[in-house]
Amino acid sequence: MQRSNAVEGSSFYHTVSNEGHQYSGIIYLLKHFGWIWVGLLAGDDESGERFLKKLESLFLQNKICSAFVQRMPVDSRFPELDELNTISANTNEFYSDPKVNSLVVYGETLTIMWLSTALFFAGVNYTEKVWIMTGQIDFASTVISRDWKYEIFQGTLIFAIHSNEHEEFQSYLQNIKPTKAHLDDFFKEFWAQAFGCSVPDPKGLEESRKFCSGTESLRDLPGILFEMVMTGHSYSIYNAVFAVAHALHILDLSRSKQKAVRIARHLEEINPWQLHHFLQTLSLNSTDGETVSFNENKEMGSGFDIINLHIFSNNSFHKVKVGRIGIKDSQGKTFIIEDDKIKWHGSINKVHPLSLCNSYCQPGYQKKKKGEQFCCYDCVQCPEGKISSERDTEDCFKCPPDQYPNQERDECFPKMIVFLSYEEPLGISLAASAIFFFSATILVLKIFHLHKDSPIVKANNRDLTYALLLSLLLCFLSPFLFIGKPGVVTCFLRQPAFGIIFSLAVSCVLAKTITVVVAFMATKPGSSMRKWMGKRLTYLIVLSSSSIPVGLCAIWLMISPPFPNLDMDTLATEIVAECKEGSVAMFYLVLGYMGLLSIISFSVAFLARKLPDSFNEAKFITFSMLVFTSVWLSFVPTYLSTKGKYMVAVEIFSILASSAGLLGCIFFPKCFIIVLRPELNNKEQLIRRKQMQK
Repeated sequence: MQRSNAVEGSSFYHTVSNEGHQYSGIIYLLKHFGWIWVGLLAGDDESGERFLKKLESLFLQNKICSAFVQRMPVDSRFPELDELNTISANTNEFYSDPKVNSLVVYGETLTIMWLSTALFFAGVNYTEKVWIMTGQIDFASTVISRDWKYEIFQGTLIFAIHSNEHEEFQSYLQNIKPTKAHLDDFFKEFWAQAFGCSVPDPKGLEESRKFCSGTESLRDLPGILFEMVMTGHSYSIYNAVFAVAHALHILDLSRSKQKAVRIARHLEEINPWQLHHFLQTLSLNSTDGETVSFNENKEMGSGFDIINLHIFSNNSFHKVKVGRIGIKDSQGKTFIIEDDKIKWHGSINKVHPLSLCNSYCQPGYQKKKKGEQFCCYDCVQCPEGKISSERDTEDCFKCPPDQYPNQERDECFPKMIVFLSYEEPLGISLAASAIFFFSATILVLKIFHLHKDSPIVKANNRDLTYALLLSLLLCFLSPFLFIGKPGVVTCFLRQPAFGIIFSLAVSCVLAKTITVVVAFMATKPGSSMRKWMGKRLTYLIVLSSSSIPVGLCAIWLMISPPFPNLDMDTLATEIVAECKEGSVAMFYLVLGYMGLLSIISFSVAFLARKLPDSFNEAKFITFSMLVFTSVWLSFVPTYLSTKGKYMVAVEIFSILASSAGLLGCIFFPKCFIIVLRPELNNKEQLIRRKQMQK
């Protein structure tokens, strides 16, 4: 007895799974079908209150909202008319909401009876809603009248205690007849209500207008009155008896081994506590092939079945098992649902209904909260540069750097790599322009070489003229470093070559201008400028002016040289293959030095433009440097305001325009005289013009 008392407090075994599996199953079911705007109905008692509190907590964790909470009476009295009207009005109010198409019902049999009554008095005789009912509700026991129409619950999903089919059990039910063996009060009352007849009294003491014929069969009853299959409750009792029977059998076998002699067939008295060890270690297969065992919490833990209710016009119904919760399958899943087996109601027979506060946000849109409930929201298009590829996205996201969003903002497309190529009109036109000006420079150089001994060629330092023409040739070739896909070599040479070559050209122009000024000043009597006459001054100007950018570029290439780069951020739909300057400060330093040289050259040439000398180049240099300076002053803001390959095109255009300005303004007038007015290109003409100027 002492041992029995010690284990008495822990002697309760559960043949039904923990109710928590139902809560998980409801959440899984709602999330599986995307139902997030859900109605809750529960009995108005302590059990219903616990259910609502637990489920609403789970709703919050899983981003599901309760559209309403309706409490139903749980007593067995028939309601007064005013009370029934109030309940019916409340029921009709929530039931008529077209957004709420899934309703979770928790309670006992009386709860569903009250609900059925309220729906009947509210005039609801159809539904396109989905009822989700817990295992506590025995649907077959909710019938109030044989003629009551229950098609309103068509397609209901019920969490039922797990059960399996047993043919022997169905055969037993089919063979039950109102014979003497079954004449107890419960059977007589049930048979009379089910078949509308009276079971004859064998003593003949009763009189009835209609006696049962004896041919009645339970299988002829509609399912709403009697189920011919083994229900979960019956299956639990079956497993419990099966488990106890095997525990007793094992106990008996263990005793028979310990005794040498067994006294007749006398079964010794067995105390309940003696079965605990055998029940806790029990693990065997039942007749239907399922394992019967108890876990550490003394629960049989067979989970819950998910049943889909098919109701027919005669109130008969068919239960179809469409899923299971609480037991892991071969893939480790604890929630199994077979959508194709579910039969929905009416017009939603093929596609499950939606139960949302508002329609889904389609791809390309994101949710924007509306009101207090997070299940209610507006759909706004993704901001520029972002997409959403799934329904009901909380936040849009950016595409990978090498992709861009389409116009609908629901998909990312690969970006194309772009650069200024020889295959597009812009690249072809710039390359053709460079070749044209290069050829023109060659022609000028040819003309000057053929007339190298003529006065107009010799007038302003022939060596400087050749040096300037050669630097212009290089200027017209430099655009070819900019056209085409950037590489390591082209990026390394592009900007430094441009800076050095242009500084050399401007240095030659500056030397030419200073030569004109020195030559004029040296003609004055007693001038000390005569010693500066000759090539020494020009070489000094050119070398000193061009050596500075060479030094800057050398430092640039050593500390942070230019390099090829793929710019994925500047343009929305394209990847720009570009050359990064490496050190932006060095790039603008070289550019600024070139600008300083051009301004000095322009200033000196402007001051010397009216000096009285034949073939005075100062006028032409003034115009050329005006063009040159204007081009590069407008280059900086234009360059900074363009993107992608057009930045390269702007730089090439500036190179060609400024170089063409120098070539045209300085050399075109001389070529005009040499080729078309040769009579002006002689010494006598020079002397006559000098005398006229004096």
